[in-house]
Amino acid sequence: MSSGERIAVVGVGNDFRHDDGVGWAVVDRLRQRAGVRPLPPGTVLATCDGDPGRLIGLWEGAGLAVVVDAAHAHPGTPGRVHRLALDAGSVGPPRATTSSHGLGLGEAVELAGVLGLLPGHLVVYAVEGADGSFGRGLSPAVAARVDTVAVAVEDELAAYRDAAHRDPAAGRRA
Repeated sequence: MSSGERIAVVGVGNDFRHDDGVGWAVVDRLRQRAGVRPLPPGTVLATCDGDPGRLIGLWEGAGLAVVVDAAHAHPGTPGRVHRLALDAGSVGPPRATTSSHGLGLGEAVELAGVLGLLPGHLVVYAVEGADGSFGRGLSPAVAARVDTVAVAVEDELAAYRDAAHRDPAAGRRA
């Protein structure tokens, strides 16, 4: 299998910060559902705390990477799901950012773009959270979206696999 056919699904977050664990919960659900709806060959399921170096290492060389993370919007709608997609060639120049909690997904995308280490296609599912305090378990609004996002990720992977079968070169384009 060429590296362009490899698929990475990464749940980003912290399982000990309530809704920040939604990415990990979706990856767990995908593992549970794999017996019912098998994932395409070459799919790697992983979790990550969001460190840019670890994220880049997980998606490097993948034709498709799907990242699931919590989003914090003000005002927010807990449980609302956002889908963002980008191709490796469409990353613009880095922009100055500040954050009270260090580097994250945006900085990882910018760094990977500069270094030429983005996957061929990157899709991010961001779920707006209600509770980022310390503790385990998702809020009801976010927990209700885990299955929805898992199915959306499965559909994303199936569409990518089908496109690669129709045009084998499509999975290797960056």
